[in-house]
Amino acid sequence: MKALASNITKTLEPGAELVCADNSGAKKLELIGVKGYKGIRRQRTNAGISDKVTVRVKKGEQEMKKEVHDAVIIRQKKEFQRASGMRVKFEDNAAVIVEGDTNVPKANRIKGVVAKEVVERYSPVGKIASMVV
Repeated sequence: MKALASNITKTLEPGAELVCADNSGAKKLELIGVKGYKGIRRQRTNAGISDKVTVRVKKGEQEMKKEVHDAVIIRQKKEFQRASGMRVKFEDNAAVIVEGDTNVPKANRIKGVVAKEVVERYSPVGKIASMVV
């Protein structure tokens, strides 16, 4: 996984609600855990933009409900600082459901904008994005 030059503020804790920004059939997601998190013992795991997380579908199509999937966070409300010094924040917390090891999105279209940091780390997500900021 490629390292990011940005200073990402990780503010999404387990239990946070995310909007599913693709057309996979899910509407609302609940953050369960963060993949590859290596932190301090007994400390809650936090996630930020371009982190791969485990989510549970809370609202959506009947066959998708209550299933556990891997996802990549593409937007967060809390502002973060890029390497150029620019601060960026979005209107909502959003994620895209991806396949397990390949990181290929399950859907074929993403609604809304995607952060540039996500496209640097996960190029298949950038291929189906409508707009990158």
